[in-house]
Amino acid sequence: MTHQQYQEAVEWLFVQAPNYQIDGEKAYKPGLDNITRLCAFFGNPQEKIKCIHIGGTNGKGSTSNMLASVLQEAGYTVGLYNSPHLIDFTERIKVNGKNCDKEFVYDFILKLKKLPQDILPSFFEFTTIMAFEYFAQKNVDFAIIEVGLGGRLDSTNIITPLVSAITNVQLDHQNILGNTIEEIAFEKAGIIKPQVPIVFGDENEVVRNIIKAKAEKENAPLIDAVLLESDLKSDLKGNYQHKNIKVVLALTEELKKQNYAISDENIKTGLLHVHQNTGFIGRWFEFSQNPFTICDTAHNQAGLEFVFSQLNSIPKHKHVVLGFVNDKKIDDVMSLLPENSEFYFAKPSINRGRHPGEYEDLLKNSKIIYKIFDSVQDAYLSAKQKCTNEEMIFIGGSNFVVGEFLEKNLTDIK
Repeated sequence: MTHQQYQEAVEWLFVQAPNYQIDGEKAYKPGLDNITRLCAFFGNPQEKIKCIHIGGTNGKGSTSNMLASVLQEAGYTVGLYNSPHLIDFTERIKVNGKNCDKEFVYDFILKLKKLPQDILPSFFEFTTIMAFEYFAQKNVDFAIIEVGLGGRLDSTNIITPLVSAITNVQLDHQNILGNTIEEIAFEKAGIIKPQVPIVFGDENEVVRNIIKAKAEKENAPLIDAVLLESDLKSDLKGNYQHKNIKVVLALTEELKKQNYAISDENIKTGLLHVHQNTGFIGRWFEFSQNPFTICDTAHNQAGLEFVFSQLNSIPKHKHVVLGFVNDKKIDDVMSLLPENSEFYFAKPSINRGRHPGEYEDLLKNSKIIYKIFDSVQDAYLSAKQKCTNEEMIFIGGSNFVVGEFLEKNLTDIK
């Protein structure tokens, strides 16, 4: 297999199947019929692995990677399925921090091309069965599976895990999951399975009641991570991580109850070495010191509120590079923008990327200092040129903005 053959195979995967990352709502195929048939076609690899299911609106990626790091420190072989990827497709499927083998991806795509015509999977269904098969082949001790979107009808919900977690429930993807926090909580709670312990980390009483009711209905033991106290730290920075750490601690406690050996030292060391153990980047990621440059993939109102609040606590003038996709409610974001800042709005280079010219009226009404750019890289270079050593740069608003920036500028992980 040549590099060109691999690239062509992955491009085929992106083009053949509707892909939420690129196409948005029209690519979302709710329901488990397709993934059930797809898994059966490949011999149900999801039944050969021990899974941990991570859902929620924000914090899924951080929680999954922190837990993977802890379990690796405990000596386990850990599969990790996250989405979306920032730079290369293989980031979605990892074993002990190493991206999925490109040869496997290429060979598996050749098999996908031979699927019966009546099975028409979405891009996410394709990648989900690919992850299950890879983890089964690698004989992992644990497979940490992150929910793609929602929960109840997400293709990952075919698994019966050892334990599940719902990090929190916030307004996001309302065009698909519902317009109220109650509707979205119902969808997220859909990952709760009969007798499978469920960890939850949300403080919202409305959300808690919905999760508790579903857990009771399914006779699923409920573990409240909010009640835990911890002063443990992680190398994943961001003030919001202390909430995710509590969820990780609750998950490890439950695994210990199931007779998996995990020491306090494993937990402490694992939390402090997430980047090293899993290769995870994108959450309050310190790209450079000179100028001080931070990236963060937070993209919904609740996530951006946390991130912008942390930016406000830094007493520096800020150059903020932002970009959004079409389904983002940008007027909600405008009221959250950090203070003491000038802004560089750019269009992410995907089909769903929204050009700032389309929402410039909102920018004018916000009375902020801003410029508009056709690309993320142009916006960043402009910010970098203007930024002094006493100031800082922030890049975010979307996974795609951060991914595009890192692909152009973070040469050591290309």
